[in-house]
Amino acid sequence: MPADVEQATERTKLLYQVANDRRLSTVLDEDAHSVISSHVTKAEQALGKTPIGERLPYNDYTTIDWLHDLASSRAQTRRNTADAKKVKDSFRARSIRSRGGIRGRLISSFESCQGWIAVALIGVLTACVAFLVDVAEATVSDWKLGYCTTNVLSPRESCCTDRKPLRTSQANLGEDCDAWHMWTEGWYRSFGIYVGFALAFGIISSSITMLTRKTLPATAPGHGDRHRDPAVGGDQGVTGKSMYMAAGSGIPEIKTILSGFVIPHFLDLKVLIVKAIGAVFAVASGMCLGKEGPFVHISTCVAYLVGMRFPKYRENGRKLRELLSAGCASGLSVAFGAPIGGVLFSYEEISTYFPRKVLWRAFLCSLCAAMVLKALNPTGTGKLVLFETHYGTSYTPVHYLVFILLGIAGGLFGGVFCKANFLWSKSFRKFTIIKDYPVFEVLLVVLVTGLVQYPNPMTREPGDVIIKNLLQDCRNSSQSWICQREADPARTKYVGWLVYGTVSKLLLTTITFGCKVPSGIIIPALDAGAFFGRLIGQWITNISPGIFAMVGAVAFLAGVCRMTISLCVIMFELTGELEYIVPNMIAILVAKWVADALEREGVYDLAQTVLGHPFLDLDHAIKLVQAENEVVERLIPPKQTMLEITVDVPKDNTVSRKILEQKLDQLKSRGLMDAGLVLVQDGLLQGYLSEGELDFGLNKLGKVWDALCKVRLLGDPQEGEFDLSMFVDRTPLTICAKAPMEYAVEMFGKLGLRYLCVVEEGTGRLVGVILKKRLVVWLESLK
Repeated sequence: MPADVEQATERTKLLYQVANDRRLSTVLDEDAHSVISSHVTKAEQALGKTPIGERLPYNDYTTIDWLHDLASSRAQTRRNTADAKKVKDSFRARSIRSRGGIRGRLISSFESCQGWIAVALIGVLTACVAFLVDVAEATVSDWKLGYCTTNVLSPRESCCTDRKPLRTSQANLGEDCDAWHMWTEGWYRSFGIYVGFALAFGIISSSITMLTRKTLPATAPGHGDRHRDPAVGGDQGVTGKSMYMAAGSGIPEIKTILSGFVIPHFLDLKVLIVKAIGAVFAVASGMCLGKEGPFVHISTCVAYLVGMRFPKYRENGRKLRELLSAGCASGLSVAFGAPIGGVLFSYEEISTYFPRKVLWRAFLCSLCAAMVLKALNPTGTGKLVLFETHYGTSYTPVHYLVFILLGIAGGLFGGVFCKANFLWSKSFRKFTIIKDYPVFEVLLVVLVTGLVQYPNPMTREPGDVIIKNLLQDCRNSSQSWICQREADPARTKYVGWLVYGTVSKLLLTTITFGCKVPSGIIIPALDAGAFFGRLIGQWITNISPGIFAMVGAVAFLAGVCRMTISLCVIMFELTGELEYIVPNMIAILVAKWVADALEREGVYDLAQTVLGHPFLDLDHAIKLVQAENEVVERLIPPKQTMLEITVDVPKDNTVSRKILEQKLDQLKSRGLMDAGLVLVQDGLLQGYLSEGELDFGLNKLGKVWDALCKVRLLGDPQEGEFDLSMFVDRTPLTICAKAPMEYAVEMFGKLGLRYLCVVEEGTGRLVGVILKKRLVVWLESLK
């Protein structure tokens, strides 16, 4: 027997022989039990008796284990059913003496209705936040032009109840009122005040966004410090990435979270508050961005905070993501007043796991949000429809050619925009002064935006007001500025403004998206498309040009985001024009086809690449690996890595604690937060022990055991043993090394695996382990 093992054995004997050590052994067991109980739920403790193994709270920026969470939820359900039966039997025995049976049934009903209660609460809270943001944004935005003399906190729309025609020197949208006071009569002074307010709002928005900066590990090539991962080959950035949690739309990060990864602090209350306040000032600055994307992030934050109040969601990552998917629907519901479109948006664009149960709850969540928002009435119209139109004219088959033309234009813009914005982010934002001082970039963008947009009377307003004006039918609103210009036979200058608005929106949106302020891409894309569609409509006299503005808007957004069904429904709910669903469908499909031909990925997918977030897009991944014709053994780690992560368990199923501590240090030094140890006997796979669970076991439970003691990893524990077998996954999924890579991608994508063990063909001996993040990094290298 080696000296160190013999010494460990002697010390172990001494440990349990002190004072006829039966009581000491009992104390040690009780202490360990208390530590487990304080860190692990009862459902997870119950799983320790099964071959599935336990899972602890997830590490930062790691993945969740969908299969384990599914098993955990089933175990919890069985336990709740058994407890309910016991309670029911107990109350039934006392039913003559008390009314406790009613209480028991109420408790059981609450347990089964927690999901419905949670989503309803999410919808209500999201609508309340959206109401505050909408009212505040409308008020602050109007301060660039003037203020209400009767109530300085009132937006112009609410202030001007009795409207009179504007003086031509202050013509903006063609209407004004005595209660609304312009800052000055002079055009140049108004120009200066407008730009000055815009700069101030932009600085405020970007400055408060800086408060949400966090440092996270990087998981994609080209981010963070350089570090060689021998399992993949080449240098991979694994540490040191900084992230502003409240910046951007938040949709790329939410897609990453819903795919099974964890971004710590992204859904905190602080981020929600900063996102809401930042969105108010960002939109009010006049930059080419919208608050619809931030609303989706805000609603997801609300869903996370509500979910943390329910144990069934707090303790199960899979169920929590179901709740987050439902919460996303309420975000777009309150942003556009489109409850059905919100549900479809969550299903089509964001969620990777969307079973029927989630569909029903997303429907309720979106419904509650829409009902509360309508009751709060932030627009003052009493309606959910934001851009209600009544064109009164229909299209003919000849107009299909125009709709196809708008679809082609939208696809061209979408493809070019995605490429241009990606290159802009990879080039301009890599300059040291821009990278180190994000507020300075926002200052430049706001300055350029103000100088470019103010001269055009059609682009001075916020994006949603611009769309509303461009979609109007002049037969019903002949007094507006646009209708007055279209009624003039000499429309050369007006057409010039439309061209000016189209070009400026396209260019400004390209340089704006990605700035470190809360921002979305939906409204700017709709603006650009509406300008172009209204421009095309000037040469088609037998139908309202507002129809082409509507179709152009939907085509441009489809080209940018690659939305299809959800976008068609959203546009219907936005305008109330059921008759024009067919033109919208034509434009959306054509725009998607053209944009896909130019750039395979949409703006949110490219944003994930720019930000360095891990994401496994199953459809794109399958196409990539099919083109490569690779097999699974391509991702098998080299021999040295396998030696570090493999534990040869002897026949007694125990391993020296010193060996496990050495293995844990090697795992941490590799920087892979999803890593773990594979347990083998005679070369055959026996189980998997993740890094987080090993760390917890050695540093939490191990405090009461000797540093040189033996640790049980397999088999039934004996009394007084240091037992970590409860943390071992005894049934890890495996795949043959010679299997096509598509098999591995399908298993990771559809089963939500964290890791996959690779075995040798014919013998079944373990030859490697593939982590989900390692697969994602390899797929990124193929793009």
